[in-house]
Order: sequence, then C-alpha cells, then structure tokens
Amino acid sequence: MNNPEIKARAGEDLSPAEDLKAALSGFVTDFKSFSNGVHAKLQKQEDRMNKLDRKTMMSARPALAMAAEQEAPHQKAFAAYLRSGDDDGLRGLEIEGKAMSTAVAADGGYLVAPQTAEAVKNVLRSAASLRAIANVVNVDSTSYDVLIDRADIGAGWANETAALTETTTPIIERINIPLFELSALPKASQRLLDDSAFDIESWLAARIAEKFARAEAAAFVSGDGVDKPKGFLSYTTVANGSWTWGSLGYVPSTVAGALSNPDAIVDLIYALGAQYRAGASFVMNSKTTSALRKLKDVDGRYLWSDGLAAGEPARLMGYPVLIAEDMPDVAANTFPVAFGNFEAGYTIAERPDLRVLRDPFSAKPHVLFYATKRVGGAVSDFAAIKVLKIAVS
Repeated sequence: MNNPEIKARAGEDLSPAEDLKAALSGFVTDFKSFSNGVHAKLQKQEDRMNKLDRKTMMSARPALAMAAEQEAPHQKAFAAYLRSGDDDGLRGLEIEGKAMSTAVAADGGYLVAPQTAEAVKNVLRSAASLRAIANVVNVDSTSYDVLIDRADIGAGWANETAALTETTTPIIERINIPLFELSALPKASQRLLDDSAFDIESWLAARIAEKFARAEAAAFVSGDGVDKPKGFLSYTTVANGSWTWGSLGYVPSTVAGALSNPDAIVDLIYALGAQYRAGASFVMNSKTTSALRKLKDVDGRYLWSDGLAAGEPARLMGYPVLIAEDMPDVAANTFPVAFGNFEAGYTIAERPDLRVLRDPFSAKPHVLFYATKRVGGAVSDFAAIKVLKIAVS
C-alpha cells in the first residue's frame, strides 16, 4: 500500500486526527488503483465480445441445432418404418401441408422423407434422358392437358371501298398426357436393416433412382403409350416435305444403311423452323456419336466440337448434343438422330411425391420395398422436333 508519508515536527508525534487522515488517504488511493484495473479488464472483455458478435452477424451463422431438430423426427420415424415396420412415429407426425399434404396413404404406403426424395430427384436429372432438355411439370391430377395454338389467324390488305372477306381463325389443339405408375421393388435382408451403421436412406434412394432412370429414359424415347409414357419416336413419321400436324417430319441420310453424308446433318438442322432452332439440341446414342465425330466438311474440318469449358456439352455444328443410350443405332430405316427444341416439343408430367410400401412377408428373410412414382410424357409440339432417317429418300 502506498501510504503518504506525513512527518511531524521534530520531537512531536502525529495527532490521532492526522493519523486517521493519512490512513483514509492511503485507502482511497489503493481503491482507485484497484477500480481502474477492474475497469480496464472489463473494457477489454467487452471489446472481445463486440468483435465476436460482429463476426457472427457477418457470417449469418444459423443456430447449430435448428436444422437437425426440424428434420430429425421425420427422418427417425421413416428409418424406423423401413427397418422394423413401426409406423407409430409416422402416424404421429404433424406434417406441414405444402406440395405433399398427407403422411399416410390409404393403401399403407408412406411418403418418402425429404432427404431421400431429393437424392432421387438429383440422380434422375443427371441421367442421360430427355428429362434434361424437355419441359417437366408437376401435377396433382391423373393427367395433364397441353393447349397448343397451332394455326395462325388470317389477315389481308383492305382498302376503303372494297368489301371485307372473312379470315381464318386460330386452331387450339388439346394434347392429353396421362400419368402412369413407375415402380421399383428392391429388397434387403432384415439383418442388414437391423445394422445401425447401414445408411438405409442412401441405399434405397440409389436403388430406386437407378431403376426409375432407366425405365423412364427408355419410355421417353420409344415408349408405346400403353401403361407407360409415349416416346417421341413412337409417333408417325413422314417426309418433312409433306409434314402435317400429329406426325414428326424426317430428313433422309441419302445413304442406305449408313450415316456418312454430312450434308444430311445440315438438312436436318434447317428442316426445323427458325423459331425453334435457338433452343434446339441433338439427341443420339454413343454409337451414333462415334460415327458423327468422324464426319468432316469439304475443307477437312470435323463437324463435331467438344465443349471449351468444364460442364459445357459437346456441340455438333454449334448445337448441344444429349447422349441418350435409348436412341436406336444406325441401321437401315431407323431414326438414330433427333434434332429439335425439346422444351417446346416434349412435355413430361409427374406427381411430386414418391411412395414406399414395406413388405416383410413376401420374400422372407428379406424385406421388399415397393416404391412408386407417377409420370407421363408425350409430344406437345409436333413442329419442334425433326428426325434423321437412315435411307436414300
């Protein structure tokens, strides 16, 4: 303690009052020193808290447990249903009514958890099918109607005295796209399901996605429309010079049984109307791609050009190419190459929900998972798609 030194005159002692005054003065000095130290420490701590708050606000960090608490009940209940058939958790869930309004189906099926449905959706989009370039719509009914104004309104020049004649009116075409049921039936042993380390949702999503992707990709190309979508190659094809609504126009390759004339590709491109070419794409399989990559123009330059940037599709004469393995190979009287604006020309209608039914009885000791999804597809604009026919004419 830093006490002030008070000296008395020679030979005299300090009085009690002066002694008390000196003690109080020393106490006040020490208390101020202590108070200043505490204040400095508090100020330093406050500065650190302010910096931490600013960092938290800048990164907009969410509460750590918020997402898990919202998703865990549904995910846990769905996993329990798949593993053991216990549906009490699913029945007791309060699901927010948005695109999917019910948790329990009348037939005992259940809607897939959001995480699983999203995984299936991503795989389907990345599969080599028309889904990547077609028009995809979500519906809540058993079918989807597309209205097409396929004829122009009439008009003519008139003068002041001439009589006006009646002009033609537009034609509205209604195209009905029914939804069909796409199903998958994977299975797993009960012992595997009981293993807590097994990621059942990822497994189920991968199996269903693989099955659905192959089935619908084939149907969008060559499906006959019987209990499945109608593929665009299943429609009537006619020479493009005599094309009419309701059929697809084709351009001949001019070589029987082979694809060796590069001029046929030029004819195919310009058989499509200018209003469709801006968003057009080629569709073909890998074998046809191999044949087209070898074609050259009169100057010896390849017609095919690879993408210049990562993720950019390959291009044939400036137009992107979708490699769909369900397209036919090059052979006499086949249609191995399609060119068109498929977003306008082909519509895929589907219900947004995916349903799973657990069956532990039919294949003991395995458990079957019956998954269903309803989807349909059809040509919605016959003028937006042209095909190449391997034929002389």
